[in-house]
Amino acid sequence: MDAWANNARLDRAAAPYGPPRHLSAAERWLTPRQGVFLGLLLVGIVVWLSRDAGGAWHTASIVVPGAFLVAALWRLLLIGVSRRPAAPIQAVADLPRYTVVAALHDEAEVLPQLVANLAALDYPADRLQGFLALEAHDHDTIEAAWAADRPDWLSILIVPPGKPQTKPRALNHALARATGDLITVYDAEDEPDPLQLREAAGRFASDPDGTLACLQAPLRIRRRSASPAASPFLDRQFAVEYAALFEVALPGMTRLGLPFPLGGTSNHFRIDILRRVGGWDPWNVTEDADLGFRLWRHGYRLGVLARPTWETPPGDLRAWLPQRNRWMKGYMQTLGVHTRRPLGLGLRGLVALVMTLGVSLASAAVHAPSVAWVMAAVMVAFDAGLTPATPVPALSVLLLGASVAWISALIGARRAGVPYGLFDMIQAPAYWSLLSLAFVHAAFRLVTQPFAWDKTHHRPDPDPETDAPALDAGAAVRLSSPHGHTTVRTS
Repeated sequence: MDAWANNARLDRAAAPYGPPRHLSAAERWLTPRQGVFLGLLLVGIVVWLSRDAGGAWHTASIVVPGAFLVAALWRLLLIGVSRRPAAPIQAVADLPRYTVVAALHDEAEVLPQLVANLAALDYPADRLQGFLALEAHDHDTIEAAWAADRPDWLSILIVPPGKPQTKPRALNHALARATGDLITVYDAEDEPDPLQLREAAGRFASDPDGTLACLQAPLRIRRRSASPAASPFLDRQFAVEYAALFEVALPGMTRLGLPFPLGGTSNHFRIDILRRVGGWDPWNVTEDADLGFRLWRHGYRLGVLARPTWETPPGDLRAWLPQRNRWMKGYMQTLGVHTRRPLGLGLRGLVALVMTLGVSLASAAVHAPSVAWVMAAVMVAFDAGLTPATPVPALSVLLLGASVAWISALIGARRAGVPYGLFDMIQAPAYWSLLSLAFVHAAFRLVTQPFAWDKTHHRPDPDPETDAPALDAGAAVRLSSPHGHTTVRTS
């Protein structure tokens, strides 16, 4: 009875986790301030177009390319500062207790692989606590978890039925039971570097003022052999996209001392700080992006690690699109949440919010129309035997933005060990255009199903084949050296 009573107490303790309603995606509607701002903006645009359509379009032809130029210069800045090396990390003599959590749903097929990867973590077993957080109705995954050869420190945690049925809700239930000083989250398909926990412990121990709340490990995409779920085009572009984000953009923002949207996995937290800010928002479908800015709002800092986590790409369009829909819907939720009280982020935090989530959404919205516009202008002009009537400044800015995106992708790919050649660069605009499809779908789902969690189906890695090159060939033995030459002792 004592065990049951304790579990019930902990379940009740998990329920209050989450931010206050004004900082939660549970509040679906605009605040009066947001409504007034958007209403005035819309009315102003309509009145301007009705009275001076020519002037309005002329202004737009300047403002829109100007926004693209700012975004391109921002990326160039991140490329430049991300090259500065991080300070060396000292080994920790008395390692802190660590809680490792994997929240899983319908993952029976891949669970044995995850357990094996977690068991390979190089950290004292007596300092580890682990949870496989499983939904109560997911009998197949629960059975697979009981059948798996789990290390003694890795327990099965059954998350009771409730709403919303999301990953962050399951994480909050694990947080209520966590006894570690530090806590990290992994996904079903993850293969973390065995020394990742030691590096994070060393980084936290060397924090001079105790404001470092979270460390994000770089996520690297690998495809070790042919698979029925493989999509060569999407897999390679997805891998390069991750490389540009985790090897260039996030290290650059860390060097600038700015917040950023966390990845959904391999983020390491001080558990006392995580509890202090309310844990994860169970109503936000990108709880990771929200938490990065919420930590900053409470006065804490974020950082990056060097030792990566490897993942497989989602696969073909049927798997890629729902995952991207969820990400963009969550970005919309997070942008809406943190613009309710934007001054709480401060100027630097607000700039970071706009230049990450805002620019990502705006870029996704205009990628396909921009590509279609350029192609249509060229084809019509070619058919008529004329020079394309495309504004030179606008076209120049568009090409500059694409060039900077290619450079960022190329640098990130080299750091992550991902092949990226001329043919991949030529294909990139087609991949970017798919983001517009995801944006439209995400906007529709935000209105109709804001809290629905589009599940990504994961499959176990196929056995390596000697004739199948890896997306991250050679990266397994390399750190992300351009943003941190670090050494963590293994004893």
